[in-house]
Amino acid sequence: MPVWSEQFKKPWQKELADRNVTYRQAEDGSVRYEVRRLSDMRHKPIYAFLKRTFDIVISFTGICVCAIPMLLIALAVGMDSRGPVIYRQRRVGHKGKEFTLLKFRSMRMDAEANGAVWAAENDERVTRVGRFLRKSRLDELPQLFNILAGQMSLVGPRPERACFYEEFRQYIDGFDQRLLVTPGLTGWAQVNGGYDLLPEEKIVYDLDYIEKRSLWMDIRCLFQTVSVIFGHKGAR
Repeated sequence: MPVWSEQFKKPWQKELADRNVTYRQAEDGSVRYEVRRLSDMRHKPIYAFLKRTFDIVISFTGICVCAIPMLLIALAVGMDSRGPVIYRQRRVGHKGKEFTLLKFRSMRMDAEANGAVWAAENDERVTRVGRFLRKSRLDELPQLFNILAGQMSLVGPRPERACFYEEFRQYIDGFDQRLLVTPGLTGWAQVNGGYDLLPEEKIVYDLDYIEKRSLWMDIRCLFQTVSVIFGHKGAR
């Protein structure tokens, strides 16, 4: 049986402890995190109705306004590299239901020839057009159709791929709580660190959002997202 230590090796691990996240390390070096369980997951029917209405109105308006820009982006992607313009990827959504997330393709066709890999900073697999799309977050525009279909919301925890979700839940007890709400185009974790955050850090922000979610918090998150986009913060 492994022997666990409550000693914190790095500053951010101490910060997690201050936010009710237990960190334990075994003799073999493996780690495990345990996040707090949400004690009161209120349904908030009025908020849910207004949020869904807001999602429909904004996503439909966005599709109409961005129709020509999206067409131009599609042409640029197609001319820049071989392969489909739209990249389809299975993600885990609300209550564990999988759906197909849509993005403009920003990587080479053989990007995952050796299996699923997280995007790294200055990733060589990214195409010329794809690098611009990722920095500006324009590769995410097709997800407006996911939002309109109800598979996603404008704001919520970012949906993970099934393979990564299973990996994270193995060493983060409570990671499954992210599935209590509809995933989002942007989220509280994204505007507070994005790619720079580790999964065990992201879950803290995700739970904060789930617990305190409100229209005001959604609007605040959207405004902060605009700042992140123009500052190219955390883009890969």
